[in-house]
Amino acid sequence: MEKKFRKYLKKSLVTSLVLVVMILSTIIPVWAQELSSPDFSPWAIWTLHEGERYGIFPTSWYFSHFRAGITEERLNSLLEATGEKIAALGLDKKEGFVPLPYKGDRSRGDVLTRLYNILAQYEIPVGESPIQYMQEQKIIQGTGRGLELDRTCTTEEAVVFAIRLIQSLCDNLQASSKGFAWKLEHNNNTIYFLGSIHIGTSDLYPIDKKLREAFQEADALIVEANLLDQEDGIEYFLDKARYQDGSTLKDNVSEETYEKLLKVFEIYGIPEEAYNQFKPWSVANDLTVLSSSRSENLQEAAEAATLGIDIYFITTATLLDKPIGELEGIRYQADLLDGMSAEFQEIYLNAVLDSILEPPADEAVDSAELLEEWLDQWRKGDVEGFANSYTTTGKESENEMTSILFGQRDKDMADKIIEILEGEEGKSYFVVVGAGHFVGDNSLFYHLEERGYKLERLEY
Repeated sequence: MEKKFRKYLKKSLVTSLVLVVMILSTIIPVWAQELSSPDFSPWAIWTLHEGERYGIFPTSWYFSHFRAGITEERLNSLLEATGEKIAALGLDKKEGFVPLPYKGDRSRGDVLTRLYNILAQYEIPVGESPIQYMQEQKIIQGTGRGLELDRTCTTEEAVVFAIRLIQSLCDNLQASSKGFAWKLEHNNNTIYFLGSIHIGTSDLYPIDKKLREAFQEADALIVEANLLDQEDGIEYFLDKARYQDGSTLKDNVSEETYEKLLKVFEIYGIPEEAYNQFKPWSVANDLTVLSSSRSENLQEAAEAATLGIDIYFITTATLLDKPIGELEGIRYQADLLDGMSAEFQEIYLNAVLDSILEPPADEAVDSAELLEEWLDQWRKGDVEGFANSYTTTGKESENEMTSILFGQRDKDMADKIIEILEGEEGKSYFVVVGAGHFVGDNSLFYHLEERGYKLERLEY
């Protein structure tokens, strides 16, 4: 039996990736508890929040002279990253392009001209005046003293200009991520469904403007669990993830398993004592994120997790003071994960360890490649491709974990959605749930349609 499970899990780590639907036992909770207060201007908060995910500047800039004049080093870094972000769109370049001359004094006008030159090299309508284009696209909106083009540009202003430039271009070209989206109308209520991928990259952003607008217009965001719940949810989850009887991870797994674990810890530079108290399922969760996101350490894994679609909308809703509802909650999910048998927890941990120490052959499914495939499908809005990949891979990894993660959960979530639809009229909701819950047999959508509710696929 154990060999069978190992074979299935090693061949396909789809269920491991699904576990990020729940929450990472150490990565997300710690990140949520250690949010800092960066130094930026109130007017820039919304734009910076959006642009943090574009991958064009490090958020460490927030804590060092962010509102002071930008240095040449920072400006060059920002321009290079912005250029790479735009180049990834695959636009046709102009033949014989000659960039407009710029002062090189890092003034606001200088920064805008340099940003304009990044766009002007492509076959897109940007006009001939950098400032006119920037004003038309609302990239520069001026201050109480006008455009102040000759004033030294701050790091904050330069970053905001670059973020607005990218978002404006992607919106105009309809080049933003399409996602997996549906709409359901009933009883004068509207629910927008968005299938989430729970580990992300900066390539996912920006998200399509119509999706952003649907979210902003919604009366509430609804997710499986609010990962930023700072009351008692995270503490409860961590308590479930750790041994409470004084024993350690080493005491609860075989010597062979623990030796493999130490080898993996060495690869990622993780101290042995970091996971002494954690149970196999929670350790396996974190290692899954490390391996599937190709992260080199826990910090990179945390960044990959916070680039997931769920976190984006949860943090955005928090910023907007938009109500956040839960279909399950952190406590429910902690109990669900901790309900796995001790035997299967070790099998799960071994599957993840083996996938790291003995990467699968070319013909096998690699978790990192699988994640990249799903992210690419999400960007393109390729629901059919994702459904085929997900259901095919999932069938090859049916085990105790899949029975826990799906089945009754999907029916229960469908019941809660129906309660919402049949409740107070005239409301709009934006529901973000793991995309795997929308496809395959007995999915959340299956239960809704069985009850007579009609879903409309949204294609942008």
